[in-house]
Amino acid sequence: MNRPKLRKYQAHKWDEPLLMELSTSGERGIHVIKAEKEIKELIGDIKDLIPEKIVREKKPNLPELSQPQVLRHYLHLSQMVLGTDVTIDIGLGTCTMKYSPKIHEQIAASSKLTEIHPNQNEETIQGILEILYKFGEIIKEISGMDAVSFQPGSGAQSIFLNTSMMRAYHEKNKDPSRKEIITTMFSHPTNAACPATAGYDVLTLMPEENGLPSLEALKEMVSENTAGLLITNPEDTGIFNPKIKEFVDTVHNAGGLCIYDQANANGILGKFRARDIGFDMCHFNLHKTFSSPHGSMGPACGVVACTKEIAKFLPSPIITFDGDKYKLDYNRPDSVGKIKGFFGNIGVVLRAYSWVMSLGAKGLKEVAEISVLNNNYLEKLLKKIKGVSVPYKTDKKRLDQIRFSWEKMTDDTGVGSYDVERRMTDFGLQSYWTSHYPWIVPEPFTPEPCESYSLRDIEYFASVMEQISKEAYENPELVKTSPHNSPISRIDESVMLDASKTALTYKQYLRKKGKENEKT
Repeated sequence: MNRPKLRKYQAHKWDEPLLMELSTSGERGIHVIKAEKEIKELIGDIKDLIPEKIVREKKPNLPELSQPQVLRHYLHLSQMVLGTDVTIDIGLGTCTMKYSPKIHEQIAASSKLTEIHPNQNEETIQGILEILYKFGEIIKEISGMDAVSFQPGSGAQSIFLNTSMMRAYHEKNKDPSRKEIITTMFSHPTNAACPATAGYDVLTLMPEENGLPSLEALKEMVSENTAGLLITNPEDTGIFNPKIKEFVDTVHNAGGLCIYDQANANGILGKFRARDIGFDMCHFNLHKTFSSPHGSMGPACGVVACTKEIAKFLPSPIITFDGDKYKLDYNRPDSVGKIKGFFGNIGVVLRAYSWVMSLGAKGLKEVAEISVLNNNYLEKLLKKIKGVSVPYKTDKKRLDQIRFSWEKMTDDTGVGSYDVERRMTDFGLQSYWTSHYPWIVPEPFTPEPCESYSLRDIEYFASVMEQISKEAYENPELVKTSPHNSPISRIDESVMLDASKTALTYKQYLRKKGKENEKT
């Protein structure tokens, strides 16, 4: 590889107080114009319009700052972080960090969306209902399913919704004994966590030497207690299961339902549809596959799609179209109930709709092709690096990510995956934090170079990995004591794990701070 020159990187470091601590009594960012006389006479005293029981007894404790102070505060904080618009986010595998075109950000920020209220009469929100309806039709085409809901606020909430609909289906069919969910170790962890939260017993299929779950093991596991199968494919090893239809048929023959987790569907868009091989339900993450940003783990949006047999259990309302107007249908007696307030995170839907419309059907297929090409090129580069291995042998191309391992480098030098993760930030790369869980592959890391990244981006990422490997073998303490160029040299893990030292609200922070002062 013609190694790209590594850039010098030094993060900003601001000793930035909390916003409340910057507050000065009397400072203002904006002066609200008083209502004109005619408006006052028409509306009357605003105090008369507010029910007495919700009127505050005293003013809320809010920070008082000017606009420049607020701007500086948040810009200082933004300069101390890495993100998809600042650096290369290939390391965040299973998260699919894509570039979101800024025209789509402008569309989602339009007052035509931001200034409507979901409690408005549906006659007045025909535009956004039309987009939701039409995008639902597109998702049906992509998945092969018959009905759609954009209500879930995350991929995990999508899985929980699918699991809830599965339970409602079995209860409707008077088959309540089905209490077991089957999943696989390299499916997304929420495929086990969400059913467990819903009250199911979870059975997990482990990978064989080829990295795939065993069909024979599945056949032994299914029984009259099987409610269904939750599976990701390709799994987080990047390996596509060629026997996936046999998995679906096996569970169906036992009376269960099958749910396809397509949160990361980059490598199969326009190439492979859930319904075509018999799945009953599936979900996509619009904040992954469909380009909308994560927004620091939110706002997110999962879209659930299902067959007509399951559709009656979808959360209310669903959007219908009679050829003239779009309507909200709340008359759904078998619905599992609402999963999120109103219709979900509509701004995320609007960005995703914009992305799909800008690409078209041909463009979506190209997304899959470039994602697979990028993934296999990165594999070729990383396999050459000393200390890197690729567990699970397969003669197939891995699709949208690969679970690599630093195990050999760790054995040779003592430098492990977490050390590499911290050292990456010294080169201005986003670390890969939770992208490789569960920790089945020793010293794992799971990069994901989806279609957003250029040849140069991929080569730079590989160059950083090569440099860290070189350092590990020549000067392991340099890597172990990293990061050196970040605003925080090393997080005190004892503080992170000790709930008594953390505060989730400003009031809680003041209480804990007061107690610390008392001790000193």
